[in-house]
Amino acid sequence: MAKYGKRTTAAREAFVGKSDVSVEEAVALVKSNAKAKFDETVEIAVNLGVDPRHADQMVRGVVGLPNGTGKTVRVAVFARGPKAEEAQAAGADIVGAEDLMESIQGGKIDFDRCIATPDMMPVVGRLGKILGPRNLMPNPRVGTVTMDVADAVKNAKGGEVQFKVEKAGVVHAGIGKASFDEGKLAENLRAFIAALAKARPAGAKGAYMKKIALSSTMGPGVTVNVDSANAE
Repeated sequence: MAKYGKRTTAAREAFVGKSDVSVEEAVALVKSNAKAKFDETVEIAVNLGVDPRHADQMVRGVVGLPNGTGKTVRVAVFARGPKAEEAQAAGADIVGAEDLMESIQGGKIDFDRCIATPDMMPVVGRLGKILGPRNLMPNPRVGTVTMDVADAVKNAKGGEVQFKVEKAGVVHAGIGKASFDEGKLAENLRAFIAALAKARPAGAKGAYMKKIALSSTMGPGVTVNVDSANAE
């Protein structure tokens, strides 16, 4: 049987018998038991009634969390000329074209979001096998293939979260930090769930949101009542 430290054991005991709780109770529980030496991320996992192997059941999208994520996001932009200058002025961390492609091919991926102007996609397309598995490939559906690079950079830096369903039908995302006020975490959670509901694909049949779980980076998780999460 695995042995846990006092902090972990106490956290696990606090969660015993707690399931299908309200958003507010889940947030309070996770926040009060996030006691690592760093500011833990509050993470949500949603089990969806979809099979992403079918194109008409793929779920992906983007949501601007009202209170941000608390995370510093490094942004890379594929652009040339005036658009490259716009991206730099908006705060992009890395801006380039073929040189950026070669850097990524060489194994240097020191960014969390990748944006490209449409004309750069033939270059970016060569990086599909590298960026795709990391969920970094620019995509017009989530606003990362765009001529409005300045807005895309500002949104990425300002707390925008991309989401994409995994093979098992689960969506994961960070919705803030344990240091956030409970009200702000609850607001972020509901904004994320609303965006997920809006992204329901045509091929989804029956119950769409089957289970919602909330946890912190190092802490145990608790299930959240789906109706509570959907309530405005």
